[in-house]
Amino acid sequence: MPDGVPVFGICGYSEAGKTTLIESLIPELVAEGLRIAVVKHDCHGLSVDTEGKDSDRFYKAGADVVAHGGDQAFFRAHGTIADLDSLLRLLVPHYDAVIVEGHKESPLTRKVWLLSEGENQPPAVAGPVDLVLDRHINRPVAVLAWIRGHLTRCWLTQPIYAGILIGGQASRMGGSKHLIKQGDETWVEHIVRTVEPYVQRTVLLGEAAVPESLEVLTRLPDSPGMVGPRAGMLAAMRWAPGVSWLFLACDMPLLSAEAVQWLLGSRRPGVWVILPRLAPGEGVEPLFALYDSRARAMVEACRRPSDLAGCPRVFMPVVPAVVAKAWRNVNTPQELRDFTREIIVDDEGVI
Repeated sequence: MPDGVPVFGICGYSEAGKTTLIESLIPELVAEGLRIAVVKHDCHGLSVDTEGKDSDRFYKAGADVVAHGGDQAFFRAHGTIADLDSLLRLLVPHYDAVIVEGHKESPLTRKVWLLSEGENQPPAVAGPVDLVLDRHINRPVAVLAWIRGHLTRCWLTQPIYAGILIGGQASRMGGSKHLIKQGDETWVEHIVRTVEPYVQRTVLLGEAAVPESLEVLTRLPDSPGMVGPRAGMLAAMRWAPGVSWLFLACDMPLLSAEAVQWLLGSRRPGVWVILPRLAPGEGVEPLFALYDSRARAMVEACRRPSDLAGCPRVFMPVVPAVVAKAWRNVNTPQELRDFTREIIVDDEGVI
């Protein structure tokens, strides 16, 4: 798996205490708001259903079975995943961290080895190991610290792309907002210039005309059959599903580097969407907001991005007053006139 993926191996021989340790870790991590999956291999085969139940009968008749009820569900399939790497690629997009029990010979990037009685070092087949723990060490404390440190680094090293929405009709403005000029550059050029130092790639979402200086940027058309911001957001998330997306409207002429730094600095493990508020109790700002790669299913399911407010794994911080003007947008000719009157031009430009 890529180094930035939050997968943690707990390895050791039989009776080394792997299951007991993992069982103690899970409540601690879940209490921190993290969604956790555990991969367990059993060389003796699996017993996951009740003999004679409908789901067991369907499975034995030859079908793969999804059973659900209340707040639980399970999927029982015939055959096997070809390898651990393939299984992890299925799980990682939906969880904050995946713990792998066993698989001592698998080339996991992060691995703990639990020593058994009489054992003083991991076997050579285990490969590189981060921690070697005997039974005299407080294993849960040591491994929790290890996981938390790596998890934070994994979260902060995920690539971030900026997606600037330019596909709207701008009917209230009567023209293309992103092409309005402010000084020597258009609004969309200002946005691109401001965010580019903080992202790995900038993408224009929509098919509207852009200044010649931006024609080198990647362009994505809206998702077919959709309208509004979700059409561009989902086009981006489907095109590059493994990155976090900083989505911005094209009419934010006061966007600042300080505001971008504040928003990106709000990232933390377990938060899949950051929807800022301009004041306590106010509605959220779904554009100039951050969407982790794991948030794609949430965006697919909602009617509009602001509907995600209050959902699990959605953080809604209040914007500091010193950077709040960056979220100001301009939608109508009157708002543009008001904005133009309010801005102050000095020797350094527009503030």
